Amino acid sequence: YKSFGKLFLLLFILSLPYTALISQNKRYQLYDDYIEKYKGIAIDQMKKYKIPASITLAQGLLESGAGQSKLTKGSNNHFGIKCHSDWKGESVRHNDDLNNECFRKYKSHHESFEDHSKFLLRPRYKALFDLKITDYRGWAMGLQQAGYATNKAYANSLIRLIETYELYQYDNKKYSGN
Repeated sequence: YKSFGKLFLLLFILSLPYTALISQNKRYQLYDDYIEKYKGIAIDQMKKYKIPASITLAQGLLESGAGQSKLTKGSNNHFGIKCHSDWKGESVRHNDDLNNECFRKYKSHHESFEDHSKFLLRPRYKALFDLKITDYRGWAMGLQQAGYATNKAYANSLIRLIETYELYQYDNKKYSGN
């Protein structure tokens, strides 16, 4: 049994580079297309509201499944924003953490991005605006800590998207005007 264990260990060690290669972040054309389509809106929102374009794009990618989710296709809701008590606009019902939850419905993609920016101006996200616009890691962690999403891996998912798709490039002075 000792030699079997050694052989198993050797095979395991030899397979690690292959496993690492498979699990490396892989780019998807669908995501690249989403970024190309919406990066201009995200940059405009960054200039207007001081929210990193990388964060806006990563949240849009994650929350909308790169624009493919039912909520996005049917309601232009790219960020999974629920109605909340102050919402006066149109809404749709969608299953999320609970069945039949109320989500905001928008007339356009641009309206969804604008509302997302205004949503982040709420007091619970105030501390994020003390961070540098290039600190996407801080923003991602802060969004998770402030309870933007219930997923415990939310910040890491945003960071992975930002780094895989090099979304941080849109936060620099060339785009932000700062």
